Amino acid sequence: MIVVLLGLIGAGKGTQAKMLVESNDFLHISTGDMFRDAVKNQTDLGKIVEGYMNDGALVPDEITIKMLLERLASSQSSNDLLLDGFPRTTAQCDALDNALVTNNLEIDCALNIDVDENILLDRIAKRASIENRQDDDPEIAKQRLENQRTTLQEVANYYDQKNKLLKVDGLGSVEEVHQRVLSVLEKKGS
Repeated sequence: MIVVLLGLIGAGKGTQAKMLVESNDFLHISTGDMFRDAVKNQTDLGKIVEGYMNDGALVPDEITIKMLLERLASSQSSNDLLLDGFPRTTAQCDALDNALVTNNLEIDCALNIDVDENILLDRIAKRASIENRQDDDPEIAKQRLENQRTTLQEVANYYDQKNKLLKVDGLGSVEEVHQRVLSVLEKKGS
């Protein structure tokens, strides 16, 4: 099963991804983690990505796709993939579909974790104080939300047109949201 996790920053994608990895043995691929690791390790792509992250801007599709395809190629042993933070544009959706088709794979569903933006900003502020993530700075976070809002809707529409979009209410405790996630995935799998 290949699942795409959708949601604005602070929606709980990373948290739910970790829980799904533990409970369902998915291979979790997070473009955000890939970007942060590349920046931390000062790779060639990391140096390019850093400027976009510091501005709260989306990393260009060609860079994101290149990094993701390299990661997918290094993990061909697993068919149960959980993609977090990718795709974020319809061009990325098309590129991902094309890359998967060449390996006789396809996206099974896109799971959209929906949370009110005011709550997202509160969550991001709390996370920033705990994890000290530079991209969670309040001004950068607001810019990221603004940048993501439109593209998220476009990606959600893309998967909705393919009857692959599943929506989950992201309000409540981590455990409550996780039960909702498991419930919709179970229904999709049956």
